[in-house]
Amino acid sequence: MKVLDSVRVLEIGGLGPGPFCAMHLADLGADVISIVREEKAHAPTGQLLNRGKRSVFADLKTEAGRALVLQLVQDADVLIEGMRPGVMERLGLGPQACHAVNPRLVYGRMTGWGQDGPLAPRAGHDANYAAVAGALWGCSPADARPVSPFAVLGDIGGGAMYLMTGLLAGIVQARATGRGTVVDAAIVDGAAHMLNLMLSARQRGLVTDKRGRNVHDSAPFYDTYTCADGHHITIGALEPQFYALLLQTLGLQDDADFAGPQWDAAAWPRRRGRLAALFASQPRAHWQALLEPTDACFGAVLSPAEAAHHPHMAARGVYSEAEGCLQAVPAPRFDGAAYPVQAQCAPGEHTRQVLQQLAQGGAQAVWRGRE
Repeated sequence: MKVLDSVRVLEIGGLGPGPFCAMHLADLGADVISIVREEKAHAPTGQLLNRGKRSVFADLKTEAGRALVLQLVQDADVLIEGMRPGVMERLGLGPQACHAVNPRLVYGRMTGWGQDGPLAPRAGHDANYAAVAGALWGCSPADARPVSPFAVLGDIGGGAMYLMTGLLAGIVQARATGRGTVVDAAIVDGAAHMLNLMLSARQRGLVTDKRGRNVHDSAPFYDTYTCADGHHITIGALEPQFYALLLQTLGLQDDADFAGPQWDAAAWPRRRGRLAALFASQPRAHWQALLEPTDACFGAVLSPAEAAHHPHMAARGVYSEAEGCLQAVPAPRFDGAAYPVQAQCAPGEHTRQVLQQLAQGGAQAVWRGRE
């Protein structure tokens, strides 16, 4: 039995963070039915986010489509939608309409800008939301353009994961009180909230409002370096004991350039130059062999395909090639084990099955019928 086996989720199919959140819920055992329009069934990002779900074709602009959603809502715990503000209301499927048939429903709204504010009606994507939230600002050296990791900062970190937190909190409330709620998960809110650790460091002066003058983008002991083969490594030896071990392992403990306090910022450019030259003298594998077995806070920069074969990641089984597709297995783990990867469904694959179950036994038959 999985931790979310008792949770029933109706997803109004979309792109990015909403489907990711629904997939994550399915990974952990939730019964997820995704409603998609037939002409928009094939997402440009592929079908991986459909794993573990049932998929049903429906056009919400029709009476039949709206009726299908409201029938399924009757016995659902959660609804997820990612439309622009006001669209679901115009379709007759907003929170008020859904709560009229199921007062305990947790209604999850996934948007970039939120349900209100000057930008609420505007279009955008991951990098736009992360930029305005302040999260993109530190994603490069000071002399380079900020680059957002694909969908990580906004869509997933600031969006899907905060939506999931809100949904789970709403389920706890609904099961305790019988009262549902509306979760306004705006990517700009979540991406900003993720900065609070950095903002705490700002209180201590470790982060300023100027790029290139912060511990994460100027300290030589917390940086990314290029190796002789063009690959990269990371060093994160912030604490004094780890910094001392780094110098010792690299044979620099008695080097004049590294004499003096670790946090002497005036010495940082010179020390970074020395470390850059040293790391550039050998390929990445050399530094992995030397530093990975130590507490010098080292990590090689790996592509996802490379990461899948790293001894640590392989030992934990973090990646899978299920269905010929490289994918990360469900996380987090419970009782020391990861849940298995579930099959990906084709768009609309379960339409006939779900409609038959509805006709025969109503919404309860559908939610009982995933097996």
